[in-house]
Amino acid sequence: MIPIAKPYLTKDEAQAAYDTILTGWITQGPRVAEFEESFAKYTGAKYAVAVSNCTTALHLSMIVAGIGKGDEVICPSMSYVATANSIKYVNAKPVFAEIDPSNYNLDLEDVRSKITPKTKAILLVHQIGMPCDIDAFNKLAKEHDLILIEDAACAAGSSYKGAKIGSHSELVCFSFHPRKVISTGDGGMITTNREDFHDRLKLLRQHGMSVNDRVRHTSNKVMFEDHLEIGYNYRLTDIQASVGIHQLQKLDWILEERRKIAMQYLDAFKDLDCLQLPIEREGYFSNYQSFSILLKPNCPIGRNELMQKLLDLGISTRRGIMNSHRETAYKTEYADIHLPVSEMAQDHSIIIPLYIPMEQNDIDFVITKVRELVSR
Repeated sequence: MIPIAKPYLTKDEAQAAYDTILTGWITQGPRVAEFEESFAKYTGAKYAVAVSNCTTALHLSMIVAGIGKGDEVICPSMSYVATANSIKYVNAKPVFAEIDPSNYNLDLEDVRSKITPKTKAILLVHQIGMPCDIDAFNKLAKEHDLILIEDAACAAGSSYKGAKIGSHSELVCFSFHPRKVISTGDGGMITTNREDFHDRLKLLRQHGMSVNDRVRHTSNKVMFEDHLEIGYNYRLTDIQASVGIHQLQKLDWILEERRKIAMQYLDAFKDLDCLQLPIEREGYFSNYQSFSILLKPNCPIGRNELMQKLLDLGISTRRGIMNSHRETAYKTEYADIHLPVSEMAQDHSIIIPLYIPMEQNDIDFVITKVRELVSR
């Protein structure tokens, strides 16, 4: 079976975790601080705050951005449900906007049409690693005095106009889930250029504690902590951070290898007019966290049938990215919402295997069987 994805982890990461365990400091400590510093430097952001996963990163970002009850946040429905959930966590309302079918990212004009006096923020999603047009959305946000938050769960290593994702906006949230290009088992990171956001994020991730464990345990004076506000236990462990440090060191090489596979797919399928392939515009650099293909109306095989036949051949695939408004948790509240482009993209796209190291024989087999099935 050729899997849809798998993390690239080696003896380096295993040794790093082992060494960290032996230090006795396994929760949020010196390795977390090192990982944060390295990640901020890599992305070009002033600060980075490590948390337990990208969902908690989004939740804390909503809080520090001042979003709360009665506010509206515009986001895509075509995203993993955690995107919308993070808005719900602060009792705000997700307002679902359409996507651009060429890259599955938010459609600027549809977002513009959905801004109301209640709108507080725009939540961009760099879907499957393809960057959004951040400048255009930044301009729109400033015109209406809105906060721009980036859900960059899939976008570690991706770039926009020559700068890494993570350096453009006030709050950018990353995931280190095993399906992402680098992984810590699970985990997340928030980058920001604002000192006030940085300080409050660090406070909130550890129960609102005024003095963190690392400072207290390394002090030569007795210290007593206070809890300044209601916070959360959203910490990353030092074991995870030690893995993340080594993953980050390999990230540019990982991107290079992933893009080699993506380029093979693009070249192999470019003559098939029944498929729509990812479009990487000038100035955009995708990490190809996933490779999605859209079946056009003239495709001789349906999406579900294609997925089943590929599975029968030993090739794993996944359906197109979910539409949150169609999930049971959101169906009732959003029963009147119709997003034809997003729904079409979900219903007619599949994600095919892309990971490293992926054997050339497996790449060739995927290409051959996809071509055979969509060309019959």
